[in-house]
Amino acid sequence: MAEPPSADSRYLRLQGLSKRFGATSVFEGIEADIARGEFVTLLGPSGCGKSTLLRAIAGLTAVDAGHVEVDGETITHLPPQKRGIGMVFQHYALFPNMTVFDNVAFGLRMHKVPSAERQQRVDETLSLVELETHAHKHPHQLSGGQRQRVALARSLVLEPRILLMDEPLSALDARIRQHLREQLRNIQQQLGLTTLFVTHDQEEALMMSDRIFLMGKGNILQKGDGEALYTRPESQEVAGFMGAYNCLDAQQASSLLGYEADAAQVVFRPEALYLKSTTDEINDPTMTSHLGPGCGGVIVQRRLLGNVIRYRVECQGFALHVDALNRGARYLLSEGANVMVHADLEEARIL
Repeated sequence: MAEPPSADSRYLRLQGLSKRFGATSVFEGIEADIARGEFVTLLGPSGCGKSTLLRAIAGLTAVDAGHVEVDGETITHLPPQKRGIGMVFQHYALFPNMTVFDNVAFGLRMHKVPSAERQQRVDETLSLVELETHAHKHPHQLSGGQRQRVALARSLVLEPRILLMDEPLSALDARIRQHLREQLRNIQQQLGLTTLFVTHDQEEALMMSDRIFLMGKGNILQKGDGEALYTRPESQEVAGFMGAYNCLDAQQASSLLGYEADAAQVVFRPEALYLKSTTDEINDPTMTSHLGPGCGGVIVQRRLLGNVIRYRVECQGFALHVDALNRGARYLLSEGANVMVHADLEEARIL
């Protein structure tokens, strides 16, 4: 008999949470357990309810039904300041007339923390986010990434039980965003802090999360680690959001599989398809087994995606996207070239 889940595995519990604005349902019957110290990302397109759900957990938005529990305590009725939850927003909401130190210390002052302890906690937190040398600067003297770290420090200094982050990196440029992803994850792991992170960026979710809750139209469509959601989507909607999946009906997929699947949809990741030109050079020479019979087609588009080349192939009335490792110019296949497209049969996903 399986052991019952531990209290630590159900540190944060969302039980039947529902929210409506008038006649519009924002989310309905949300159920989830989040472990102590886990980093969970709420991923989904704009309007799916992820940010409203985060605000409901924080107590900033009242729910119409359901309960929120933290460490066995129901907190649904508590105001935000009594929940022990920190929140970081996309827009930093710093006080422009205060220094970095005073911005971080503000919450401690409101809680009447003694001066000596306040000084120590602010110093330690600024060191944690690598801003100790900027303590006496004002927000306008900082970069966007530095301001976001001040906002993070302001939450961390209060030693929250749970940290909620609502698209905190989306306003930053790509290089800074990449660095802060790694820094945020390192800090979260160092502190063992239970964290919910909202984003619409699949790469961000895959890179940072222990688990991902993919949301759509007010529901959680699929939960799991990044590998599970990316390689084993449970619906066409999940497959479509997690990457440039090729979604085919059973008849279209039959030429790739070698048989007609008893399913409404068959999906293939673009990197699970392989091209063979008329000169019999497979675009990935390491892939020689588990290939289906393939279908003929014509390359109608070739796009450089850095270390990957994405081909669009028109293939017997339907189009396929095929990703190949960029191994240099002599391995490129030209637009207009006649090719065979083969699928790795072990990577086909039957829906």
